[in-house]
Amino acid sequence: MKTTFSLLFYLKKPKNYTDGLMPIYVRITVNGKRSETTTGRECDPAQWNSNAGRLKGTKEEVKSFNAYLDVLQSKIYDVHAQLTEAGAVITAETIRNKFMGKTERAHSLIEIFKEHNKKVEALIGKEFTKGTLCRYKTSLKHTQDFLKWKYDLSDIDIKRVDHAFIMEYEFYLRSERKCANNSAVKYIKNFGKIIRICLANRWLTYDPFLSYKSKVKTVDRVYLTTAELQEMADKTFEIERLAQVRDIFLFCCFTGLAYADVKKLRKWEIVTGVDGEQWISINRQKTDVPSRIPLLSVAMSLIQRYADHPHCENSGRVLPVLSNQKMNAYLKEIADVCRISKPITFHIARHTFATTVTLLNGVPIESVSKMLGHTNIQTTQHYAKILDIKVGADMALLRQKYAAK
Repeated sequence: MKTTFSLLFYLKKPKNYTDGLMPIYVRITVNGKRSETTTGRECDPAQWNSNAGRLKGTKEEVKSFNAYLDVLQSKIYDVHAQLTEAGAVITAETIRNKFMGKTERAHSLIEIFKEHNKKVEALIGKEFTKGTLCRYKTSLKHTQDFLKWKYDLSDIDIKRVDHAFIMEYEFYLRSERKCANNSAVKYIKNFGKIIRICLANRWLTYDPFLSYKSKVKTVDRVYLTTAELQEMADKTFEIERLAQVRDIFLFCCFTGLAYADVKKLRKWEIVTGVDGEQWISINRQKTDVPSRIPLLSVAMSLIQRYADHPHCENSGRVLPVLSNQKMNAYLKEIADVCRISKPITFHIARHTFATTVTLLNGVPIESVSKMLGHTNIQTTQHYAKILDIKVGADMALLRQKYAAK
């Protein structure tokens, strides 16, 4: 990064100054930002040449005085050259500190990132989830790999992180790591938190993200239709594990619970609601936002089916949920048996609740948003945008009204 650098010796008037000698200061300017320090010398203002930044005259004591200032100037230029050669970030402050012998503790990117992750890990279950820690660990790994790929370094001074660094990091994620747009944006967003920590602690003087722009692309969410839901519900599975996974998946289709929420769902979280019916009352693990969901008869029957299951009796949980990896693996088998060609994962149950079960049946989007535990209704509106069936049905009613006229 190109810098402008200049020096100026000048007289600094002390507070409450009337007359007499004035101290000589040296001002270091880098890219328009200044830092100053005293030279330890004084002189009569009448003897000072402000244009030259030296004493006037040719006497031997004047020459000796000016030679001292020349030496100081030379030392400061040497400091600038040393910092440039070392590839350090050059500021007026760093030049002044090195000239004065002050060693500023360097803050390195990976060190800060690891410390952040350590704190996240300590707060799991309080402010963060294991999933959040996993994402930050993956982001840290990508950052370490990028430093090795681009700079052949294991760590880097945080002051070297600038706009060009961010752009190169994003390029690395998209090209070398082959991340899709939304994945690359999310990793950069995680990296952005580390930068905000540095800015808050004044380890960085400017925000490298200032001119950076990225946008998450809207992805059409896969969901099951009413016919596909019915096909899955009607299918008889002789293998118990497949039947169990199918039931838990259907339960989430009719409640909108995410995997993490259904896995930890306890029996005492099934409560009597304001209408006298059974409701789920939880705080979502991902956002810690309250979610209140009235239970449909299908969901209630599934709860009762597993009420006496050994796992549920011993743990107090509502359903015997397996690991997410196993659930997704078995769901692929279930989809094949039910002749459903869509790429099914457990999270599709949540999408199905938002679309097929609720919005397509006229449940207001505000109610759906509240049941899903969304912090922003715009998140819920993404589901409404993909419902061409609902649009077609609404327009069919409008056509009937105009035909009647």
